[in-house]
Amino acid sequence: MTDGLTTDWLDRRARAHPNRLALSFADRAWTFAELDRAVAMAAGALRLHDVGSGSRVALLAGNSAGTVIAIHALLRLGAAIVPLNTRLTPAELAWQAADAEAALLLHDADHADAAAAVGDRPTVHFGENGPAERGAAPVAGGTIDLGRPQTIVYTSGTTGRPKGAVLTAGNWWWGAAGSALHLGHHRDDRWLAALPLFHVGGLAILVRSVIGGVPVSLQAGFDPERMARAFVADNISLVSVVPAMLPPLFEALAKMRRPHRLRLMLTGGSPATEPLLREALARGLPVAPTYGLTETASQVATLLPDDIPGHSGSSGTALPQTELRIERDGQIVPPGGEGDIVVRGPTVMRGYLGQAPLARDGWLHTGDIGRLDAGGYLTVLDRRGDLIVSGGENIYPAEVEAALLAMPGVAEAAVVSAPDARWGAIPVAFVVARPGASPTDEEIERVLATRLAGYKRPKRIEWVDRLPRTASGKVLRRALRERLQPPL
Repeated sequence: MTDGLTTDWLDRRARAHPNRLALSFADRAWTFAELDRAVAMAAGALRLHDVGSGSRVALLAGNSAGTVIAIHALLRLGAAIVPLNTRLTPAELAWQAADAEAALLLHDADHADAAAAVGDRPTVHFGENGPAERGAAPVAGGTIDLGRPQTIVYTSGTTGRPKGAVLTAGNWWWGAAGSALHLGHHRDDRWLAALPLFHVGGLAILVRSVIGGVPVSLQAGFDPERMARAFVADNISLVSVVPAMLPPLFEALAKMRRPHRLRLMLTGGSPATEPLLREALARGLPVAPTYGLTETASQVATLLPDDIPGHSGSSGTALPQTELRIERDGQIVPPGGEGDIVVRGPTVMRGYLGQAPLARDGWLHTGDIGRLDAGGYLTVLDRRGDLIVSGGENIYPAEVEAALLAMPGVAEAAVVSAPDARWGAIPVAFVVARPGASPTDEEIERVLATRLAGYKRPKRIEWVDRLPRTASGKVLRRALRERLQPPL
């Protein structure tokens, strides 16, 4: 159930534990009472810009205390947050803000130029203390409607256009509750957050922290040396990472040779290889592979460290209140069989913005392929068909191909995944030039730099005379992948 009312999460935590640490960033720290006061003033400032219940506000900002305050202020006002990926081009940002019908664009100083380039809507700048306006009256916490849209998080679609997953307050509430029940909730826990706050994984940490009363040590981005120091200095017990972050973290921790109290390193975004998991266990690091989706407010299943030896390659069991099953051709597949992964539970999104809900009879058909064993342990075999997961970022070939095909000298294009030691996978483009044209790699890179975020752009161009196709005309991506000899 995702409907009903609950008290404002941060306000409730501030009243129950006013002096408990809530947030630290750089050289500053806030108790829950201090964070609540900052959020109240920021909410008052945003109210002067007509932000209220039902508003849609795009947020373009990096990881900072000001961003955390802005997020909680928007939640307090009942606005739906549209977090924008700071790595996108102005054209991509403008499309998402327009598609979401965001009435306001909220941004930090580092992204002022990008915010100005988006245009067509009012913009509000904020600093390290969040949004501020002279004469603003503080907004105290009230109630939260669990059924209202709380975030619209864009995820790439198979058509090449991103889709906005509409997540309600109830989705986030049950995600936090299910995660705490599955992972365990310790009074002295402390999260380290280095994932971008525009990603569902980063947002989930903020929600869990205020609901569970767990402090968050926020970092501006991934720096393995700084993270390793924080594990010790800040008594970090919980952290979320993507597999590409693990090798440099291993090395940074090895240099320190100081004890830490990490109890879980949640690893998601892309599959962690068995050698990587074995190395983590050998180093005494409590990795916990996860399977999650933007459409389910992050976690769906998690494999706890003690279960790794007996369930190699698994993503673990479903969180409480979440159901998993495998289907093929509309029929439930018995344990051990392969098929489509479907999910049901209170964390499943309402649907994609502007589209009919994808959940049929309460089940979300993820498009991923996997199997469940008799004990309910999930193994993910393939993620969303042709999806490329590079360093935790999702790349859909159709979006990259559309950008390539828009170039005058390109007749055909197909983008596939190639293994990469650092990022797990990278996009490689197979391109057919138009007769009489001879575009170069440099020309393609120059044009794509204005249309696609850096992580989406092909890391390698393969020029071919034609693309392999089936009798029905579909590109044989498998044949293209077989041409690539790992490692690159």
